[in-house]
Amino acid sequence: MTDPTTDPTTDATTEATTGQTTGPASDPHYPMDRQCPFAPPREATGIRDAGTVPRVTLWNGVRPWLFTGFDDARTVLSDPRFSADKSRRGYPLSSAVALAETAVEPTLLVMDNPRHDAVRRLVLGEFTVKRAEHRRPAVRAVVDGCLDRMLRGTEADLVADLALPVALTVICEFLGVPFEDRELFRGLTHTMNVVDGTTESAAAARQALQDYLEELVAAAAREPGDGFIGRMAARHLPDGTMTRPQLAAMALLLLTAGHDTTANMISLGVLTLLRHPGHFAALGTDDDPELLFDTVEEMLRHLTVVQRGIRRIAVEDVEVGDRLVRAGEGVVAAINVANRDPERFPAGEEFDPASRAHGHLAFGYGPHQCMGQSLARVELQEVYAAVARRIPTLRTAVPVEEIRFKSDMAVYGVHALPVTW
Repeated sequence: MTDPTTDPTTDATTEATTGQTTGPASDPHYPMDRQCPFAPPREATGIRDAGTVPRVTLWNGVRPWLFTGFDDARTVLSDPRFSADKSRRGYPLSSAVALAETAVEPTLLVMDNPRHDAVRRLVLGEFTVKRAEHRRPAVRAVVDGCLDRMLRGTEADLVADLALPVALTVICEFLGVPFEDRELFRGLTHTMNVVDGTTESAAAARQALQDYLEELVAAAAREPGDGFIGRMAARHLPDGTMTRPQLAAMALLLLTAGHDTTANMISLGVLTLLRHPGHFAALGTDDDPELLFDTVEEMLRHLTVVQRGIRRIAVEDVEVGDRLVRAGEGVVAAINVANRDPERFPAGEEFDPASRAHGHLAFGYGPHQCMGQSLARVELQEVYAAVARRIPTLRTAVPVEEIRFKSDMAVYGVHALPVTW
């Protein structure tokens, strides 16, 4: 029988350890339902605009504070008194699936300092802007290859024929993971990200992917290749600064996050450009690096595919704006809502590349800010520009109402995007 004082999936957990019992009926439930597929839920936007910080009720009865303003979200993500460790009692888990992250070797996403920074420093040199730019020609070749195959016909699924192949190929080449295994880890990643799945299925998928990557690390220890895994194996395994399970966990994080978020941004971003034909046409006819950069930054801000917030738990009392968060209380930084805060971004709810939306939170903020953001930017820049240039007559092949959006996933996007030209 499960002990309710130790099982973080039960309401009793939070009552026993943090006092965060199931809230009254007036508490908003989180996450909230979208009314428009291209905008955060109106209820969350209303909370932000009213300047309030309510408690919300999660799937398991936990009641974290919901921060929707830009400044408050940055505080939550940068203050060391908020922990990312999902194994802490009362942590505001996004779903039962999220428990799987505590079942195997932990990744950087769930580490706190000083361990987090010590591990991150071992690999940070691999993720510089200079290195990402060095990979641009290879990324461009991957994008052009996918478009060449698409253009042999007159219709395609932009997800299956462009977004996923580009994102998977780039991350496989970066890591040194065999591309022919893509269906294996694509399927495992999907199982890990379906929010209404079970802890058991997600943990089994995560363990299978960890085992697969540990085999690659072991092979790299014998014969290092020129990918990330090979370089890290040669550099850190001999002196023990990383173990094989630790390197495999690092590769797992990069493999899953590195292709899933980028693929969703590619497909959802192209769909957004098609809804703004003037911006789409400008990308195809105006060879302006600054315009392309600003368009990608605005796309990241406007869409923010991390749709269920970034969660933390206070390990000490913390003041965030006017709200005192007590030790043991959970918080959610709703970055998709914060990235449309009109007090920080003039465009607010609108899509406007001319607003120069730099400094957004799409890649997080603080010590856990995404390491792969420079490479992701290169991929998005290359894809959006190439699609606009090479397929200027691109259009959706079905009405928007028939497109299935990923409300059932941790990362927002579309399951498929039929297009024609």
